[in-house]
Amino acid sequence: MKEPKIFQVRNHLSQTQFIAYGFLGIILTGTILLKLPFASKSGISPDWITCLFTATSASCVTGLIVADTWTQWSLFGQIVIITMIQIGGLGFITIGIFVSMVLRRKIGLKTRGLMQESVSTLQIGGMVKLAKKIIMGTACLEGAGAILLASRFIPEYGFFRGAFYGIFHSISAFCNAGFDLMGHQSQYISLVNYYDDWVVNLVIMSLIVTGGIGFIVWDDLSQHKLNYRKYKLHTKIVIITTFVLVFGSAFLFYLFERNNLMVGMSTSGKILTCLFSSVTARTAGFNTVDPAAMSDGSKLLTIILMFIGGSPGSTAGGVKTTTIVVLILYVVSNIKRTYGVNAFGRRLEDDSIKRASSIFTINLFLALTASLAIMMVQKLPMTDVMFETFSAIGTVGMTTGITRSLLPVSRIIIILLMYCGRIGSLSFALSFTQRKKIAHVQQPVERITVG
Repeated sequence: MKEPKIFQVRNHLSQTQFIAYGFLGIILTGTILLKLPFASKSGISPDWITCLFTATSASCVTGLIVADTWTQWSLFGQIVIITMIQIGGLGFITIGIFVSMVLRRKIGLKTRGLMQESVSTLQIGGMVKLAKKIIMGTACLEGAGAILLASRFIPEYGFFRGAFYGIFHSISAFCNAGFDLMGHQSQYISLVNYYDDWVVNLVIMSLIVTGGIGFIVWDDLSQHKLNYRKYKLHTKIVIITTFVLVFGSAFLFYLFERNNLMVGMSTSGKILTCLFSSVTARTAGFNTVDPAAMSDGSKLLTIILMFIGGSPGSTAGGVKTTTIVVLILYVVSNIKRTYGVNAFGRRLEDDSIKRASSIFTINLFLALTASLAIMMVQKLPMTDVMFETFSAIGTVGMTTGITRSLLPVSRIIIILLMYCGRIGSLSFALSFTQRKKIAHVQQPVERITVG
């Protein structure tokens, strides 16, 4: 039985190009579906930019919106959005492989290579088993999250609406999307009214972290359980970095906001607010406090966390935790003048350092260039613009409220950032090159002064 046509990659397309074009196809399909009159509650089709912006934000699991999800979109539109979030979060390659498994179709080597590129695994072996683990694990986690959230929402909204809210927010949280349906309380309010609700906060945070640590870590943990010594170097770095970022950032948020947003809050409210602000900033997009009301210190901390993002091969965006750790270790290695970059008794490959440097530089360049471009077009506060652009490139979805005020040109810039952030800025750059350019003759070496 032949391999499905969707995975029959032509020779002139690289794996990176195929994934980039695949996401583009999902975005365009979602745009057309949202343009349909019955996708809107009013029955009137919104403009193309609004549909494209929403489809891109959903497919790239970002969460930035120019129209409130509950107010603007009908049930059909909301289902289209949550479907794009699910496909964008897991990756259409993973879902396609699982469907092929169910239909007992052949899964060739090229398809396995696409899967490897899609979820950033270290080896091509075991791709089919990993795809099954990802789908089944996602179903279990999102199902559990939906049940717990529904148990909180059903008493408040009724059975059917509460159940749908549970499913929608569980998928949105696990995929680190940040879309919500709380617009019936007040437009663009997100989860502000649940800032001290233990059930909502803990479930949403757990889903965000679980989806953001990466499928490679899932596979490692499922094999070795709590045997830390047997974990891969990648898993060790991700777990420790995630722990430090979550709790370290939560403490910093408390220091910045104890005399600002947290005035009058209960102790439990302060704890949950700090933890949630720390977790959601790393590409989730929900918020339980108004980002516009944050102190400058909290805004800067949030921008840093949005830039870092989650971990490779996950539903999260950003430059990734491992990228930052590799660069920090490289700096430390240079300061100590040691040979190679070492961590946990292992030496990192030189290629990892080059890739980390490229990703960091490209993302930073794109975010800053986009900020300058938007400020040329519109007179907006620099902090708000940078908050927006770093949120877009990191596929986070947090905003100080300027998204709705952006002109069409500025919205297109944000759309491009979200797209690059989801497929990876380096991957986007590589999609324009089909083959590695290997120089058979190297140029003469000449030293320059650096630093």
